[in-house]
Amino acid sequence: MGKKQRNVKIEDSPELGDAWVFVAFNADSKLIPAYTVGKRNRETTYAFLNTLRSRIAEQHRFQLTTDGFAFYRKGVEDVFAGQADFAQLIKLYGDHGQHDAAGRYSPAPTIETIIKIRDGRPDSRHISTSYVERSNLSIRMALRRFTRLTNAYSKKLDNLKYACALYFAYYNFCRVHQSIRVSPAVEAGVTDHICTLRELLSA
Repeated sequence: MGKKQRNVKIEDSPELGDAWVFVAFNADSKLIPAYTVGKRNRETTYAFLNTLRSRIAEQHRFQLTTDGFAFYRKGVEDVFAGQADFAQLIKLYGDHGQHDAAGRYSPAPTIETIIKIRDGRPDSRHISTSYVERSNLSIRMALRRFTRLTNAYSKKLDNLKYACALYFAYYNFCRVHQSIRVSPAVEAGVTDHICTLRELLSA
């Protein structure tokens, strides 16, 4: 926010520099039930997990897969208290092809995948981060602020939060997902119809 992370000074506002979007994705309905914008730290992680918990029915056990981010391990334990069958999927990336001009625009190759069972008995067939990674691509395609290697990043944190709120509301309630032929909110039973933009903006 305001400047890139490498240019942040000690005396700058804590809102300046990199901001991250934490996203939860339901593989069945394609719904994004929770997201949080903030720094990549413990505070934001717990805020995100608590938001997710508030969107899940009490006593409903579910399976959760995260990446290897350190704060997820203790955070899921603290917030969900055994409610989730929890696994972490850790991808190790190589750097082949990342040192030339063309490589800067391509993701590093995955050289190894490590699965860690953290709590409960998650079904190994459904331990995956592929859906949310594909969702991340959709976010980057829809929101210019997330385009890499440009100066299109948000200059104010509030503006980024507003843009994300509009995108996720549109995605959940208005956008027809190709694989399910309805909006994620309809598929999840949150609403009974695909919302129009007029409905979304007047809600």
